[in-house]
Amino acid sequence: MKLAELRKSGHAPSLLASFLYFDISFMIWVMLGALGVYITQDFGLSPSQKGLIVAIPILAGSFFRIILGIFTDRIGPRKTAIGGMIVTMVPLLWGWLFGNSMTELYFIGILLGVAGASFSVALPMASRWYPPHLQGLAMGIAGAGNSGTVLATLFGPRLAEVFGWNGVMGLALIPLTLVFITYVLIAKDAPTQPEPQPLVNYFKVFKQRDTWYFCLLYSVTFGGFVGLTSFLSIFFVDQYGLTSVRAGDFVTLCVIAGSLFRPVGGMIADKIGGAALLKFLFIGVVLMMFGVSTLPSLTVVTMMLFAGMMCLGMGNGAVFQLVPQRFQKEIGMVTGVVGAAGGVGGFFVPNILGTLKQMTGTYAAGFTVYAVIGIAALILLTVAQISWRKAYALKEESA
Repeated sequence: MKLAELRKSGHAPSLLASFLYFDISFMIWVMLGALGVYITQDFGLSPSQKGLIVAIPILAGSFFRIILGIFTDRIGPRKTAIGGMIVTMVPLLWGWLFGNSMTELYFIGILLGVAGASFSVALPMASRWYPPHLQGLAMGIAGAGNSGTVLATLFGPRLAEVFGWNGVMGLALIPLTLVFITYVLIAKDAPTQPEPQPLVNYFKVFKQRDTWYFCLLYSVTFGGFVGLTSFLSIFFVDQYGLTSVRAGDFVTLCVIAGSLFRPVGGMIADKIGGAALLKFLFIGVVLMMFGVSTLPSLTVVTMMLFAGMMCLGMGNGAVFQLVPQRFQKEIGMVTGVVGAAGGVGGFFVPNILGTLKQMTGTYAAGFTVYAVIGIAALILLTVAQISWRKAYALKEESA
């Protein structure tokens, strides 16, 4: 049983620390999305501006993921994570005590990207502690920290009703501080931490075709998950007339599906292969997004979004079952690069939905476009598999 093996292998406290760090950081990263309805009310934003303001932390996270990925490979994930949490306290303080203009909000969003970069630190820490046949499960457990979105969407609107959105950012400092203390006490770098390399060596991964395959696939799975998470509150309020708190509840339901099923995706990928699983998941995403584009009743659209987010969450686990198999020494850098691509995808999703809503007057066009992107991802996966089979055949011939 894999869970029994997991307990005997690696370092459970570090795996827990990775999860907690990623979980609280992810909560903070998507906070502007969870509070988006309150922010747009204060500043009177247009649909396209709504998409942009919740997408800024996602795009900034893409940039910082590469930087933190390099630090993870050079100085280790423990020191990198500690530094990342300290920096994350800055935008929370700024948003709590100030945050009275759009310019400030843009800079706050950029700095919140450091929280999103936790991905390229937490996953390498988990990966380096565990053997190849447990990579999918270990990375899935650490990656399930994206369940922090549940905390943001469930509690963010409720607390904003009482304390205002600025106050919620101040309150977020409390759990962040608790996780920071816990992390310092229990997290340890794995003994397999590689020796630091010259900086230029880390960028050699960009010459690998597989790096780009993983980037594009993850930009669809993770990009869809985090992008929808950031925008769905606005969608439910605009399209179905829900209150901010009620919309947050529906988003939470959808987010739970993506978060909780990420480890399941990793576990299944360990058994049947990440590529094989991704084929089924992309088909599911395409069908669900086309369904959502018809803008059915609230009950039906919620069921479709739940299923679609579940496929995306499992897809995240499947992609990162593949990554450590191909890259191990450069896992920090590759995780940062692939994670950055996911963030870029997450930036475009709310912008596509918001901009096309403003242009066409309906959300149908945006969800249709995302369904078409899912078809493109399925085609790309097929091309990648052909490349992998050829590479495997060549390796067998030379052996």
